[in-house]
Amino acid sequence: MSRWYVYLARCADDSLYCGIALDVAERVAAHNAGTGAKYTAPRRPIHVLLVRRCADKGLALRLEYAIKQLNRPQKEALVAAPAGLEAIARRLRRERFGMQKSHRRV
Repeated sequence: MSRWYVYLARCADDSLYCGIALDVAERVAAHNAGTGAKYTAPRRPIHVLLVRRCADKGLALRLEYAIKQLNRPQKEALVAAPAGLEAIARRLRRERFGMQKSHRRV
């Protein structure tokens, strides 16, 4: 099973970019070469701030989506306290396996 990673990076214009990759170093090199995402090409170089390993691509995609839904101060808070990212990942895993509090059997 391949391991996927979610990463949060700061672009040269100080914007934040979130993505997923099997190899973060390779993906960042692609971004910095201008061959990565369309968003990062004019905003390079980018610098990785945060990386989280995920068990599968599905979790990586859900975590990436959850991060992209956050506003900038919330993303900056994740960088300052990465435990927040772990909390989001735990919530996503619980939701994935139907273990939400309101749906548990007694």
